[in-house]
Amino acid sequence: MNSLTEENYLKAIYNLVNENDEVSVNDLSRQLNIKMPSVNSMIKKFADKKWVKYESYKPIKLTESGKKEASLIVRKHRLTEMFLVEKMGFGWENVHEIAEQLEHIHSEVFFDKMDEILNYPKVDPHGEPIPDKDGNVIQPDLKKLSKCKENDRVELASVTTSSEEFLSFLNKRNLSLGTEIKVLQREDFDQSMKVFYNNQEENFSKTVCDRLLVK
Repeated sequence: MNSLTEENYLKAIYNLVNENDEVSVNDLSRQLNIKMPSVNSMIKKFADKKWVKYESYKPIKLTESGKKEASLIVRKHRLTEMFLVEKMGFGWENVHEIAEQLEHIHSEVFFDKMDEILNYPKVDPHGEPIPDKDGNVIQPDLKKLSKCKENDRVELASVTTSSEEFLSFLNKRNLSLGTEIKVLQREDFDQSMKVFYNNQEENFSKTVCDRLLVK
């Protein structure tokens, strides 16, 4: 049985790795707000468990075994978020911290039952894919709204951050997953956008557009 600390490390690595399944020790240290010597010590333990490949001064590489372990933790987190929204009436902006606590429950049957009750959802309330019970995950083909051109019509499918502040920002502007968006104007100077959706116009900064994933 993995410890809470190990699970937090695994999930952080899973969320930070690049297309080559690699992440730097520095990035992991910053993400977890833990000093480098402690991070190095934990990564050596992970290497012993064959969850990562690690050599001094080189990036951490997540192995297939480590990826599965991490995916199963992410599965518990995202299923919990979905359950809180769909069955308990929480807003999508209020579920992340609760799921952070419940994801450490060590009961596979508990989360399999949750999955069944929810009718096996493919994504969480923020549009992130939910790994299956074997740790497999299908990444949807999405792009940032900031990559769209004028007159493009797209659908909001996911967000890159589940922070309460950002999701509350979207709530105030009546923007949720599944909303069709038309790009009216794109400013070359700062890459901000004027968009139209739900019979309203909004101006979004590049920072906001980078956090909105569309299809």
